[in-house]
Amino acid sequence: MNHQETDCLFCRIVRGEIPATILYRNEHVLAFRDISPVALQHALIIPLNHIASLSHLQPEDEAIAGQMLLAASVVADLLGIKKSGYRLVFNSGADAMQSVFHLHAHLIGGQAMGWPPFP
Repeated sequence: MNHQETDCLFCRIVRGEIPATILYRNEHVLAFRDISPVALQHALIIPLNHIASLSHLQPEDEAIAGQMLLAASVVADLLGIKKSGYRLVFNSGADAMQSVFHLHAHLIGGQAMGWPPFP
């Protein structure tokens, strides 16, 4: 494990060092409630392994990327927003306002969504 993974907020949540409201977990991904929601329902979906951002995905990460997308549907169902609709947002890099450099998707819904995706 490198220094970045040791200090990474989301890696620490994966390891159980920082509490989170876990919604879903399998052998590839973890989903938990965002502590600063922008909608009535707001969850984060992350890979268990540290990948800094969407731009850092490699061909060998294809299965992880697919697992994140599949988890979005499961989590939306758990949150009761699968039928009404939801938004899945990836921010990659500082200009996109990525604040934690561990790949993550924001699953947001539970209300009519406007544009831009974050108020």
